[in-house]
Amino acid sequence: MASLIVPKLTTSSQLGYQNLRKRHSAFTLKKTNIMMHVVNHNQSQMGDVSHGLHKDLGSLPRPLSISDIVAASDNRAKVRISYKGLPGSFSEEAAVKAYPNCETVSCSDFEEAFKAVELWLTDKVVLPIENTSGGSIHRNYDLLLRHRLHIVGEVQLATNFSLLALPGVRKEYLKRVLSHSQALDLSDDFLNKLGVARENVDDTAGAAQIVASNGLYDTGAIASNRAAEIYGLCVLEERIQDDSEIISRYLVLARDPIIPKANKPFKTSIVFTLNEGPGVLFKALAVFALRDINLSKIESRPQRNRPLRVVDGSNTGTAKYFDYLFYIDFEASMTEPRAQTALGHLQEFATFLRVLGCYPIDSTV
Repeated sequence: MASLIVPKLTTSSQLGYQNLRKRHSAFTLKKTNIMMHVVNHNQSQMGDVSHGLHKDLGSLPRPLSISDIVAASDNRAKVRISYKGLPGSFSEEAAVKAYPNCETVSCSDFEEAFKAVELWLTDKVVLPIENTSGGSIHRNYDLLLRHRLHIVGEVQLATNFSLLALPGVRKEYLKRVLSHSQALDLSDDFLNKLGVARENVDDTAGAAQIVASNGLYDTGAIASNRAAEIYGLCVLEERIQDDSEIISRYLVLARDPIIPKANKPFKTSIVFTLNEGPGVLFKALAVFALRDINLSKIESRPQRNRPLRVVDGSNTGTAKYFDYLFYIDFEASMTEPRAQTALGHLQEFATFLRVLGCYPIDSTV
């Protein structure tokens, strides 16, 4: 019998004080090297938002108190959000779009951004999941399953790349350009015409910081206009991406799920596995079609701990099939009877089923 894992819909204020102390004790006893910046976006003077690097967890902002947790349930309250990258990155921009008065905490990689939430250092984490030009970010789907956080929101963000350089530098003086690998790929036509070497770095904002901090007059960076403001660079050219319009989708995750409301449309994300057989995937998708539930996305990923399944074949021996995880987004709330019935039906032949989150649909860009 497959197991349906449905999140318990409780508010953060219902968490016990003992649970908080246990998590905080784990934090203080074991330190790991996590590099972060903290930026308060509820300030009239932004100026230099770098504030220096935090060397380890011990120098990070204090873990949230019970009063912080209760206040965080109010949408008007300041929320602390972790993300991968440096100030000026597109992930930070997505966090600010979702929570304009938030305090952003930058991390050196996605794992650390997730751990910041799990250790109660931040309330939420922002995770890029796909864009209209590059498609899905597959490794980030693995993070959804590896961690026990819940999707509580999504953000759609228009992504425009700009070529940045030190003041006084013209683009014809550049010999190389730094940026994230995907930003370089999505600006391929422009870079070919410019005739410069390309160098990958971890983050678009990180590219801008490298150029600024090292005084690289022969090097440009592909990043956002906000990164240019933060690191004191000039914008040589805007909207240099090959596609005139790139829309990126981000997920917002938290320790606890949210209670769906009836005043706005909701989306639910799930992951499941199936046995091998003819028409099995068709049957899985049919449980939604039978109840007029629209599927907005389907993604498959090989199971990392069991990538191949051996199936008895005919006289030729055995056949090997990839063992897949299927990720699906469907447009219905977990509070709707049709969604509950569909998942109950899917559970009849799914070998594993987990609800990743139920959250409001973002229709703005």
